[in-house]
Amino acid sequence: MGATLRALRALVLLAGFHLLGLLLLVLLGALDWVAWRWAPAGWALRTYVLSVVLAVPVVRGMLMLRTPRDEGVAGVRVTDAEEPRLWAAVRDLAGLVGTRAPDEIRLTADMNAAVTEDARLLGLRGGTRRLYLGLPLVAGLSEARLRAVVAHELGHYAHSDTRLSGITERSRLHVARTVDRFEERSDLKLARERARHERKSARRIARGRPAREVSTTGVGVSYRAMARIYTAYGRFSLRATRSDSRRQEIAADLAAARIAGRDATASALRALPVLDTAYEFYLNSYATLGVEFGMLPPRGEVFGGVRHLLGARAGELAGTFATPAPEPATPYDSHPPTAERVAAVEALPDDGRAAEEERPAFDLFASPEEALRAVEDATLAPEALLMRRLDWPDLVHEAMTARYVRDTEQLRAAVATPAGPDGTVDADRLRREAEAVLDTVATDAVRDLLEGLPMSEEAAAATGRARREFARSALRRELARLLTAVLASDGRARWQLSWSAPASLLLPDGYAGELPAALDAAVADPPDTERLRELLTAGRPPHPVPTEPPAACPLPSP
Repeated sequence: MGATLRALRALVLLAGFHLLGLLLLVLLGALDWVAWRWAPAGWALRTYVLSVVLAVPVVRGMLMLRTPRDEGVAGVRVTDAEEPRLWAAVRDLAGLVGTRAPDEIRLTADMNAAVTEDARLLGLRGGTRRLYLGLPLVAGLSEARLRAVVAHELGHYAHSDTRLSGITERSRLHVARTVDRFEERSDLKLARERARHERKSARRIARGRPAREVSTTGVGVSYRAMARIYTAYGRFSLRATRSDSRRQEIAADLAAARIAGRDATASALRALPVLDTAYEFYLNSYATLGVEFGMLPPRGEVFGGVRHLLGARAGELAGTFATPAPEPATPYDSHPPTAERVAAVEALPDDGRAAEEERPAFDLFASPEEALRAVEDATLAPEALLMRRLDWPDLVHEAMTARYVRDTEQLRAAVATPAGPDGTVDADRLRREAEAVLDTVATDAVRDLLEGLPMSEEAAAATGRARREFARSALRRELARLLTAVLASDGRARWQLSWSAPASLLLPDGYAGELPAALDAAVADPPDTERLRELLTAGRPPHPVPTEPPAACPLPSP
């Protein structure tokens, strides 16, 4: 379907929204007329009121002539003088695609690239073009793959996709806002009715009478019915336009293959979903590891640190590029499944560019480090920018130690006084609290301690000997955490950063072999905590060399 027909269909769908509103207003008016002619006065008045409250959201939606200004994606605008090689590459690709180059390039913190255009007069006239380029995406691509990604985005300009998206988006926005208004009114009415019933129940209880069950059946049904009508139209519009969106993506892929090469384009398509998953894992397991404790990686590494993960796990990630993971498809998807897109590109004849040199995409940047720092400063929340910055090894050690100290709070609080006013626990205090826990374990008071430990549903439901065994297993786990927290806090143990595996704990010499037996003895019947006390208090060098591989502990997600 050509751009003219697509524009005409988008206008028809937008007009259909207004026609739907007029039809509903006519039906509400007809309902009022019927009530006026045949219904009793009381019912007629209720009908008039209902018609008015239902008509207000409809009219407001129809009169919403302007869409709110799109603030765009948070990022940093870079000029030709700041990034000459990047701008030269983008202009070169625009010329090869056969379209006008973007007016702005904005660097973002997303694992994504996108284009927008501030089209005017419902897309009849073009406007400011912006290319959004995510630096984490750049970190995961070669220069050839990045050129394919940018050529794909510029292909949307060449096919007028960005101009017409304004009309389509306006129709979707009108429907969504109208549905939201009806649902808000329905929720408000439900809340009021529930509050009214609760007040009546409270009065009944105050008089010594049983409260009645709160029932809101049927409340707000008229609002929900109107919302369903608009939702149905929205789904119809979405299905009608999303099929075009999927065709546009395939067309942009083919344009990218023509410009940047078949193999580079197919390789980029395979890499995108894998890189997106890897970036999410990086953010959860590395970048935000210490956020809850007020710690962040060095400046420029919050988003840029994904380079270390991608480099260390390059072989592992390359294996997932070969076969795209299956993706569920629906008629409302804006993009075809990756496997379908890859197949369409690989069906093209070989263009002989498979052996091109693989250079990092960051080679197009004058200063990748400066760009990463600028994007970080522009996108992080103000409170995040004030957090303490630590090098990666120190960040992993301090964040993991803080997590273990926090996770042992319940155990320590059962036998010790709470922490200081600021909630902090220094190494000496932590050691004394651990000794107090061992004192409790060695006495009859251990039963109370066992009952206070967190247990699974299965353990909580157990009785007799099974319950005691579950409790002792939980106690052993908590004691191991407590000893780890003490050793890491005073420097005798250290958490080790790894980009290719979970973080590991480097224990003092001999501890890895002696600790399991000491824990078993501490939770035995009768308990023997002497060896565990020795391990707790023995002085060791701050960073000894282990005699055996350290035990691995997965990095927890915040």
